[in-house]
Amino acid sequence: MSVAVSPNPMDPAQLGPVTLRNRVIKAATSEGRSPLGLVTDDLIDFHRAFALGGVGMTTVAYCCVSPEAASAPGQIVMSVEALPGLQRLTAAVHAAGAAISAQLGHAGVVAPKRLTGVTPVAPSRFLNPASMAYCREITRDEIQTVIDQFGAAAQVAVDAGFDAVELHFGHLYLPSSFLSPLVNRRKDEYGGDIDSRSRFVREIAQRVRDVVGDRIAVIAKLDMDDGLPGSIWIDEALRAAQLLDADATLDALELTQGSSVFKPMYLFRGDVPVKEFATVMPPPMRLPLRLVGKWAMGSYPYEDLYMLPAARQFVPVVHNTKLVLLGGITNRDHVEQGMHEGFDFVAMGRALLREPGLVNAMIADPGVRSRCTHNNKCMVTVFGRTHCVLDPEQRYGAVSPLEISKVAVSVHN
Repeated sequence: MSVAVSPNPMDPAQLGPVTLRNRVIKAATSEGRSPLGLVTDDLIDFHRAFALGGVGMTTVAYCCVSPEAASAPGQIVMSVEALPGLQRLTAAVHAAGAAISAQLGHAGVVAPKRLTGVTPVAPSRFLNPASMAYCREITRDEIQTVIDQFGAAAQVAVDAGFDAVELHFGHLYLPSSFLSPLVNRRKDEYGGDIDSRSRFVREIAQRVRDVVGDRIAVIAKLDMDDGLPGSIWIDEALRAAQLLDADATLDALELTQGSSVFKPMYLFRGDVPVKEFATVMPPPMRLPLRLVGKWAMGSYPYEDLYMLPAARQFVPVVHNTKLVLLGGITNRDHVEQGMHEGFDFVAMGRALLREPGLVNAMIADPGVRSRCTHNNKCMVTVFGRTHCVLDPEQRYGAVSPLEISKVAVSVHN
């Protein structure tokens, strides 16, 4: 009887048409380095640091498919105007030895009207409990427009030199909210059972694949469950994954949890930075946030590999699409376990914010442990420049890759 051998996670691996130098992906984390919605030198330094630090691929967080798709100020809109800066960004990451992906998203219920100037849309009329703002039901014509916008954004990614796009089908942004029976109460072909509620994400994936062909990889970030009663749960998420897998439009699924609507700590786990969030809120909101913030944000203990129990359910049911494990991955043992469990790649977020050179360190010393404490104070930095609050270099100035370069030289030469 043959025994399956887990791949070495630090060896090159194929992701669609792209060969990554290893199986570690820098997960998308809000960046706050594009105040005018365009690429800056600061954003380039940010991603170049992860490339120099050894990741196989770094992910540019939340690139809007249209101006009304934004969830926060300063996000890049995938447009002709952004193209020169995006080309500089991809060239810098490639020169540092890594691949680069653009996360494409439409915020839907999370898009604030004060930012976009328009009423946010949802599958059905919906009250966002975080903003207490109503979202109107998106029309069928607008659904087709959004699908077209994802396709156009993917073309910009190709033109800019990205190696992959990541379609954001998680966290109750617009595509994810179609999967949710709590938000999607439509009576047409986009509502009803999970097969019908999956139609929107499948059509987005198909359009993007039609646009990019085999020139770049296509990944989707899919919610396994969002932590909200009556919303997305793993049974229906498994079915959505099966449908996407059967379509063969995706090269990989990155499995996630949680929502940006309510109880966001279900995604992050660990310490709840209520005090820190209160300090950046307008004065009238500070006391209420201190009083009810922990309840509104949710409180869930941190555990290593905390998404693995849910994510391993997808391994036996997905056949054409590679799987990316996310959540509580901080050292090489965790990466190795992901490979042993049947995942093809792992994605790391907070641990790499703390140490952009962590992958090189794991290659040099498999026993190295991350310095990330999961205090989650980095969540609050999205109101400025996302960074680890324990890293003075990132906190007070542009990322300096000097020390990372030293590690890169010592590992790869």
